[in-house]
Amino acid sequence: MRRYLSLIILLLTLGVSSCEHKDLCYNHRDHAHRYHVNIVADYRYDWEEYCGGINWQEVWPEDYIPYDDLRPDAPSGLRVVNFNKEGGYNVHNIKPNGGVIMLYEGVNDLLFYNNDTEYIIFSRSSDGVTTRATTRTRTRATYFGSEFATPNEVTVAPPDMLYANFFENYVAERVVDPAEVKVTLQPLVFTYKIRYEFESGLQYVSMVRGALSGMAKEVLLNTGETSEETATILYDCEMTDYGARAIINSFGTPGYPNPNYPTRADIKHALNLEVMLRNGKMLTFDFDVTDQLRTQPHGGVIVVDGIVIDKQIAEEGSGAFDVGVDDWGDYEPVPLPI
Repeated sequence: MRRYLSLIILLLTLGVSSCEHKDLCYNHRDHAHRYHVNIVADYRYDWEEYCGGINWQEVWPEDYIPYDDLRPDAPSGLRVVNFNKEGGYNVHNIKPNGGVIMLYEGVNDLLFYNNDTEYIIFSRSSDGVTTRATTRTRTRATYFGSEFATPNEVTVAPPDMLYANFFENYVAERVVDPAEVKVTLQPLVFTYKIRYEFESGLQYVSMVRGALSGMAKEVLLNTGETSEETATILYDCEMTDYGARAIINSFGTPGYPNPNYPTRADIKHALNLEVMLRNGKMLTFDFDVTDQLRTQPHGGVIVVDGIVIDKQIAEEGSGAFDVGVDDWGDYEPVPLPI
């Protein structure tokens, strides 16, 4: 009996020692969980920024679609890339509101952006500082540029919505419970509401589409600054009772923001409109919108008016065509490596 009692006491002692040792183990630096953080993310859902021109949020016209309807949607996923100073990096895909990720020991640079884009192409350097986003090249057989635009601009598709942020020199510590890292992702893609107002002849129009020239081709993810290189965005329009409209995404105007100048004075911005008439004829209209874009580098409203469809041209051969999308021609995407 004494032997059994001694055995029970020994087992209880071992159990207590094991528990105490386990507690010590997990709090000891050499046995703690590795360098990890809990990302807590939110987003700024602005579709345009006031940059010294019209404050659209305060003077939004009642006959426009509601201002808040233009706000971008929340993303469906978040990507975090952590870089160390030796050139290594890891990619983590987590839920849009965040999650736990592992970091390198010591100093990390953290790049955040949404991972649900379709048209955006990323080019990343080893340190993350020069990570850029651009959009896919797109061509249109009927578009030959504009007299008001910079010659030979590359033509592209509108970019998807893109949010991003960048933390430099975050020091990871080895802890049991992950440290909380809060981040607000900023919009790097903005929206332009474009209005084509017809003076007469709208009844002859079957389809419309447009182009906006002089826009930034790329954006830098860590600062939000756009590239100096320009591009022309090709897009579809919808018919309205006043003419046509388009709501398009863009990185904004080139070289913005820059402390040396508010916007590029030498950049020309042109708006194009292609009109397919009901008789099968196609007309093209071009407008200089440089002054409008100069005060709206990050989204806004572009309006052109006085568009007239010549009645004689519109009624020539009337009834001889059954105009459809096939007569209109289509966009040609240019494949690029991802």
